[in-house]
Amino acid sequence: MKRWTVAEKNEPSAKERILAAAEELFAESGFDATPTSRIAERAEVPKGLVHYYFRRKADLLTALIKRLPDEQIDPASIVVPGDIAESLRRLVSELDDRLARSRMLSHLLWREADTHRAVRDALNNRFQRLVRQVRAVILAAGDSGVTVEDVDSAAGLLALAMSYRHSVARHGGGGPPDLMERELNFIADALSPRPAAT
Repeated sequence: MKRWTVAEKNEPSAKERILAAAEELFAESGFDATPTSRIAERAEVPKGLVHYYFRRKADLLTALIKRLPDEQIDPASIVVPGDIAESLRRLVSELDDRLARSRMLSHLLWREADTHRAVRDALNNRFQRLVRQVRAVILAAGDSGVTVEDVDSAAGLLALAMSYRHSVARHGGGGPPDLMERELNFIADALSPRPAAT
């Protein structure tokens, strides 16, 4: 029976090296301009091993989508009861931190979404989850006097703003640093109960 050294145990598997190489090369050159032979060379594996794990080159994109960080955040961990703005601020901060850990992958997937339906569908599914996440935070932080329609509108608008910021993050940012702060305050103010007219 073979005894594994510490270095061998900590070394990424061939499949992981292939995915890492594909992510780097697709981000650098684009999906269509990257042959599997370059992926194999960068991963330091035989070309046949790339096809063993990923029958088609498009299967690499599908596997990379699954490497995006999980966006599911338990509302209880970030919600400040009665303070929608601070609750949303914490949500945005947590999601931005997660994006920062996968900036290259995000760059790649946003670029490839125009030409690959699987990527576009995956990003759309992530957007829908983001809308539900924002909605859950608003409902947990706000009071029951807000209409469902207003919560849904606010969740959709903030999810769009966050998605835009994440889509352009690969270009060095999503606008002025206070842009999201103004948007958060606007949404929180719009969802605040209004005094009854006398």
